[in-house]
Amino acid sequence: MKFLYSLVLCTLAILLMSTIGATAQSPSELTQGAQLYDKWYAAAGLPAPEGNMPIWNRQSTNTRSGAETWRCVECHGWDYQGREGAYGSGSHYTGFPSLWREADPLTHEQIIAHLKGVNDPQHDFSAYLDDDSLRKLAIFLKEGLIDDRQYIDPISLQVIGGNLQNGEKRYTETCVACHGADGKKIVFRSEGIDEYLGSVATRDPWRFLHRTRFGVAGTTMPAGYDLGWTTEDGRDILMYAQTLPTGREPVPVTGAGSGSEPEPLRGGPASNLWSGILTGLAAFFGTFGVSLLFLGGLVLLGMLVVSILRGRR
Repeated sequence: MKFLYSLVLCTLAILLMSTIGATAQSPSELTQGAQLYDKWYAAAGLPAPEGNMPIWNRQSTNTRSGAETWRCVECHGWDYQGREGAYGSGSHYTGFPSLWREADPLTHEQIIAHLKGVNDPQHDFSAYLDDDSLRKLAIFLKEGLIDDRQYIDPISLQVIGGNLQNGEKRYTETCVACHGADGKKIVFRSEGIDEYLGSVATRDPWRFLHRTRFGVAGTTMPAGYDLGWTTEDGRDILMYAQTLPTGREPVPVTGAGSGSEPEPLRGGPASNLWSGILTGLAAFFGTFGVSLLFLGGLVLLGMLVVSILRGRR
């Protein structure tokens, strides 16, 4: 009887641990919505759509094409501010509106209606995403957006405020296993260039903060939101990541070594009286000699001209 009782308890414990583990591994609906915002076809495991998104032809400043034009982030930015934020200028500019401003007064149902093209038939994603995916995307747009202007300075791209020690602690506990202590363990390919974590953090802090909070679409990267991190924790990790190597640091000069004396330059001021006198005379006669030769040449030329003229007479 005791054996049977112990067996039941062990079975229940295993089931409980499995349930807890599955819950910890499963991203929240808000996180899933955030990854749909990032790259919905990767998050949903779908093939990338062909051609340009229909609404893309309403602008001409952003020259990207194909699957990139279907991503929410390409129109509205990693800071969700559209033309009012980081994508208000530069190669990503489209002129499309700020979701931070547009989504705030809407209900979940109204946002879903927008995503289904009720207000604009060319903004219809229902042919690609099922109702559950659209619902999760609406949850993110209604509940997950933040005002990045509170955390990132738009001019310097540096973190506003922040706790560097907290950022280092969380990076060491969670991020270092995959990215390495210097952030160079994974090389990213972005805009045609290779980047490390430090260069992403300094060049595009809005993207870094979004993906620190919600992970990367189509990958197993853990989402800070599901780990219980606050937005401020994500900001602090960004602050720490901006101290990591970017790969663009100046290369130190190698050769003689920092402790060696530089080789003296040839020439320069005279080192004693006699050498000074000789140097002065050489300079004087050198200049005088050149002038004398020049004048002599003019005299000879004049005499030659006179001789020619007399010969003609």
